[in-house]
Amino acid sequence: MPSTLPEPVARLIAAANAGDTDAFLATFAADGTVNDWGRVFTGHDSIREWSNSEFIGVGVTLEVTAEITTREHTTVTATVGGRGFTGQSHFSFTVADGLVSDMAITG
Repeated sequence: MPSTLPEPVARLIAAANAGDTDAFLATFAADGTVNDWGRVFTGHDSIREWSNSEFIGVGVTLEVTAEITTREHTTVTATVGGRGFTGQSHFSFTVADGLVSDMAITG
């Protein structure tokens, strides 16, 4: 399936799969947020701490199995691997000015 992901979302997924925290953070706006099942992390420092303990820090991998983009909103279904949560999950992204302003993780 050819990807139609917005460039910032594609870079975020590639950075996560490469285990590259700095490249992952570079995809976010300075005041970007991660909403992980209702727990919200805002800004690069907070997102780094979350990622180090629950995302890239546990070797996350994301195999995209479905994607939908409507204007600035993208929803991705992915098979998650690594040493943390594994299995299918949904990720919603909002992109503004070429950066991710919000990433929400749900079941």
